[in-house]
Amino acid sequence: MSQGPLMPKATAVWLVENTSLAFEQIADFCKLHPLEVKGIADGEVAAGIKGLDPITTGQLTRDEIEKAQKSPSYRLKVAVSKVKLPEVKRTTKGPRYTPLSRRQDRPNAILWLLRNHPELKDAQIIRLVGTTKSTIQQIRERTHWNSSSLQPMDPVTLGLCTQIDLDFEVQRAAKDRPAAVAGEAGASLLPAEVSTAEAEPELEDHRPGGREERLDADSVFAKLKGMRRTDEDDED
Repeated sequence: MSQGPLMPKATAVWLVENTSLAFEQIADFCKLHPLEVKGIADGEVAAGIKGLDPITTGQLTRDEIEKAQKSPSYRLKVAVSKVKLPEVKRTTKGPRYTPLSRRQDRPNAILWLLRNHPELKDAQIIRLVGTTKSTIQQIRERTHWNSSSLQPMDPVTLGLCTQIDLDFEVQRAAKDRPAAVAGEAGASLLPAEVSTAEAEPELEDHRPGGREERLDADSVFAKLKGMRRTDEDDED
């Protein structure tokens, strides 16, 4: 069965008024009963309806109408539009549908995500388990009506999302996280010379009345030589 016109009665009115087509031909094209078409011709049906020209709307051609007028047994065919409209595709995904049997597990899955992946944003959790921002906030602040009974459960195990979806959101959150400050990443290692020098205790000379100074090998030997010379001078 061929497709009929957009406005069948209005088209039938125009064909009755402007062509010599048989009632059966108009009825077949407009998907009406022949008696309805006869009623339109008699003014008993579709009174007040303005006729719609199927030629201007691209539903029929003049050649098609003339061919049908010459042969009462010919059946009109809807003209094929030469303009192809692009197929409309959905570019955004709608909210994830969660079966009724699993909706009671969503709070447990949210708790699991908050504990194991705190880097996830609320929008990412909503995409994964199909919840609302207010529910996430209640579970985070422990104001949810069933907080005392909630247990963290993996949403993948619960069937609320796939492992691929979870990994994708975790990786996205890791990329969005700002780089760690160098000072917060931990102190950098110092050269061995510096660390060993700082670790060695300073040798000090605590002479009565003398000032404290750091001693090394050369200074010790120099002082010993000076003491020996003083002893030799005293013996002489």
